Amino acid sequence: MVFIDRIKDIVKLKESPHRVALAFSTGVFIGMSPMLGLHTLIGVSAAWLFRLNTFAIIAGVYVMNLWTVVPIYAFSTWLGAQCLGKKLLISDIDWSNVTFSNVLSSFEHLLLPFILGTFLVGSLISVISYIIIYRAIKKANILNL
Repeated sequence: MVFIDRIKDIVKLKESPHRVALAFSTGVFIGMSPMLGLHTLIGVSAAWLFRLNTFAIIAGVYVMNLWTVVPIYAFSTWLGAQCLGKKLLISDIDWSNVTFSNVLSSFEHLLLPFILGTFLVGSLISVISYIIIYRAIKKANILNL
């Protein structure tokens, strides 16, 4: 139960419930962004820039992980395509002539739906995570945990 342990650690941080929840939800938003591979760096930079708790941001960033990345990105791309009124058609890939540029051009039409979808899903999930973490900290403070 590593995830539950991290949530307990976040709840016990010695900062205001608002600041901890803000840091965690900022991390969630960053983790849902299409900047795959740069999430940790962006999270640490955001913590430094906005003077937020680094642990809470990084915990939020890692809500997106190897188990959640495919379904979240797939749903986000679908949602972005729906918002833009685009059909999601995956082009045939010429496997005998696979190059990085050929693969990119095959998926180029998915880029805008992907960016829009990850922004929308990341925004929604970060707001929900703010509410959950804020209430958890308030409840823990009331119970003196």
